[in-house]
Amino acid sequence: MVKNFVVLFLVAFLLFACTKSVPSTAPSITFKSIDPATMVIGQGTLRITISYADSDGDLGENNADVKNLFVSDNRNGVLYQFRIPQLSPSGSTISIKGDLNIDLPNVGIADGAVTESATFNIYAKDRSGQASNTLTTSAVVLSAQ
Repeated sequence: MVKNFVVLFLVAFLLFACTKSVPSTAPSITFKSIDPATMVIGQGTLRITISYADSDGDLGENNADVKNLFVSDNRNGVLYQFRIPQLSPSGSTISIKGDLNIDLPNVGIADGAVTESATFNIYAKDRSGQASNTLTTSAVVLSAQ
């Protein structure tokens, strides 16, 4: 009886030990910078820079109507939607990486104060519908004057 249990345990162990883990093909993004760190409302554009990596190269889209980059203002939930242009040829499965700049021209103060701190959550989707991780930017100080 013990011998049968040991054999069964070894067979089960070998079956689970031999399974391959499938690497994720979802894109990943990392925060690089937000500029300027302090911004007077109505005087310029807020630029967020992120890095991306996609192991199968299907990040980006040629269809101008498809939005695949999403920026959410953590103060009020306002969602900005953008299109990342196609970054590699259709049908290819090459690994791609690089940087993207996101310009937010109309960021305002949400609570009516003279100054306010804001952060943003960002994620992307590839052509197969896989969502990246969600990152949070560092804070930017918005000033009415």
